[in-house]
Amino acid sequence: MLNYILNGILWVLALYGLFEIIKTIIYTYTYTNLKADGIYVIVAAKNQEKKIEGFLRSLLFRIIYGKEENIKDVIVVDLNSTDETKSILEKLSTDYNEIKMSNWRECKELIDSIDDVK
Repeated sequence: MLNYILNGILWVLALYGLFEIIKTIIYTYTYTNLKADGIYVIVAAKNQEKKIEGFLRSLLFRIIYGKEENIKDVIVVDLNSTDETKSILEKLSTDYNEIKMSNWRECKELIDSIDDVK
């Protein structure tokens, strides 16, 4: 009898977990604007004027020349830098369509509207 009760409890927990997984999948599909056509890389940077351009150019090289074919865009978020990081990011975002620049407050809006980013 105890074995029957334990099996019943395990089945109820398994069904509950399955329903939670299905609910999460439906919620993600319904209420987010993300498409499954690529990977979006978000880079947050603060006071990285000496390193950010080299990092982004190496990432762009891999995207442009096909080594990272699944990456759709690179979203760079400036965290209120006090050096030249922001101007470097602005220049790179105008030079390359794959780089989208944002500040920290706009990052969530940019992620929510990633459908419209081309």
